[in-house]
Amino acid sequence: MGSTAKPRGLPILLLLLAVAGVASAQTAGPPAPVPAKPPVELGAARDATLTPAQMVSSAKGFVPEMERGATVVRRQLGEARERRDVVRVLCLNDKLNQIDLATRTATDRLDALNAAATQNDADRTKHEFTVVQVLRERVKSLVSEANQCIGEETGFVGDSRVVVNVDSNIPSTDPSEFPDDTVVNTPPTLSSPTL
Repeated sequence: MGSTAKPRGLPILLLLLAVAGVASAQTAGPPAPVPAKPPVELGAARDATLTPAQMVSSAKGFVPEMERGATVVRRQLGEARERRDVVRVLCLNDKLNQIDLATRTATDRLDALNAAATQNDADRTKHEFTVVQVLRERVKSLVSEANQCIGEETGFVGDSRVVVNVDSNIPSTDPSEFPDDTVVNTPPTLSSPTL
């Protein structure tokens, strides 16, 4: 009879743990709602109320501004080339290439903006105007990054010297070698009632 009896405590314990887990999950409540991200605003609030003709007029002012930024970076690049500062030349050249590409793209988009405004296509006009605004902001960012380009260090003038001081308290033995005087301990003998 003792060998055929099944343990009843284990299934009951598992059942109680399952009920407690479900009960604790129910009392936790719903997850807190994630706050919605505010919409990205590219321009000022007044840009949303501009007419297509005003958008074209405003966008035409962006391209010369972008070209002025390219001129500033181009001048910095020329100065870096005169100083033969290879690191700064590479950085400024990369930024200038990106600025020139954004400016050419904005010029192309300006033509598309003119066409959309001429056709009275408000959605396409607003889209093209937004693209030109984004390109303008990108050029501003690139000009700012170009101002952060770091050149080669010019702080060291003359020959450099290395001075090494060796501590005199260094042991003469090599710690990676096995020591000659090995101490071997013999383990104690155990007595066992079965031996």
